[in-house]
Amino acid sequence: MTTNAKEPLTRANREHVVVCHLGRMAYAPAWELQRRLQTRLIAAKREEPPEAPPHVMLLVEHPPVYTLGKNGDAAHLLLSEEALAARGATFFRIDRGGDITFHGPGQLVGYPILDLDRFFTDIHRYLRELEEAVIRTCADYGLAAGRIPGRTGVWIGPDGKGPERKICAMGIRSSRWVTMHGFAFNLNTDLGFFSHIIPCGITDRGVTSLAAERGEPVDEAEVRRRVVAHFAERFKARTTVLEAEEARIFLSAYLEAEITV
Repeated sequence: MTTNAKEPLTRANREHVVVCHLGRMAYAPAWELQRRLQTRLIAAKREEPPEAPPHVMLLVEHPPVYTLGKNGDAAHLLLSEEALAARGATFFRIDRGGDITFHGPGQLVGYPILDLDRFFTDIHRYLRELEEAVIRTCADYGLAAGRIPGRTGVWIGPDGKGPERKICAMGIRSSRWVTMHGFAFNLNTDLGFFSHIIPCGITDRGVTSLAAERGEPVDEAEVRRRVVAHFAERFKARTTVLEAEEARIFLSAYLEAEITV
């Protein structure tokens, strides 16, 4: 897939999102890739006339890693970085909102790099629409997910299994209305990793996954397809989904630099 970097902004391309499924990817290069994509979209807005590169959503799975938002409390990491390394995990202080969370195998992590000037300039609404895409995906699997007032993310319960428990964490950053970071949706995640932190700084709620709620593993590719479909519906977006090598070729052309994924 190729893009025309000088294409003028039109109704046909203003809400086009290229979804790049990159598979397993270390946290640091994924973070750097987000920053480069955000910079690319911001630069396009400053051109006269404005350029219209498509928005990008990265879908990845990280090796075990803990990330702490810029306003988070480091005390919510309950082990030393050395102890985490012994368990095969890494730790990063990053530039998103929110507190501490975990990313790892069996989790769908989505990084929408969107120019909200082409959708709506409302960060609160943006978060609610991301949540709604996950809530509707949970409903596809027979789960009644929802929100807790004052707390970002998607939750299950309270119900017969216990009190509220988070199934999807969210944290974002925006510059000139171009977003980065995003959501972490627990699918077949090993929830034991969350015992080493106070997730999102919340002490009175737990965490869960689609597999834990259903009592069996889920097909991650199918969940991914459903999330993308609900995302497109909520944002009224036209999506193009690229996998692995196709995604790498697109991103290299988009950034005019070689991308290794």
